[in-house]
Amino acid sequence: MEYFCYHRDRPGSLALREELLEEHWSYMDRYAKELIARGPTFADDGETPTGSVHIVDLPDPAAARAFAFDEPGYQAGAYRDVLLRRWRNVLGRTMWDFPGGRSGGNRYLVLGLGEGSAADLAADLAPPPGQDDLIAYGPLLSDDGDTWLGTAALLRAPDPDTARAALAQDRYADIEVHDWEFGGRR
Repeated sequence: MEYFCYHRDRPGSLALREELLEEHWSYMDRYAKELIARGPTFADDGETPTGSVHIVDLPDPAAARAFAFDEPGYQAGAYRDVLLRRWRNVLGRTMWDFPGGRSGGNRYLVLGLGEGSAADLAADLAPPPGQDDLIAYGPLLSDDGDTWLGTAALLRAPDPDTARAALAQDRYADIEVHDWEFGGRR
């Protein structure tokens, strides 16, 4: 089962995150084979961390909750909240298989949030046009995997507005766009 996990930073937690960086990476190293994508999000300045995205393939919901809530930054109080949802890997690849590589161009996390119908889920099972810039894409689902709750995409785009346009505006109650970069040890 695939899961989308987004740890959002607690305001003022930058020093704590920096202190825990090696512990975070070591923790994620334990999941290297299960990771589909990972990486930090940033504020508009492109430098201040605002969160951490992980898309991971785990055996069940209990393993996903353990993954999200045993993470060292979460345990230390660095995050204000965690979005953990079932996810479906529509592209069928990891970020490391992205033909565009790790660098070149701006990268974004785009979250389309809202509660939808079976038709919304069916629409999300095919990537939108222009998938050459999609790094990861798939529906956010309820715990049982039956209810569509939105869409999560990692993509390359020239600017935030272009990234936002990757999702059909009328299907979502809210669309968030965050600067994002490929994660892992530097």
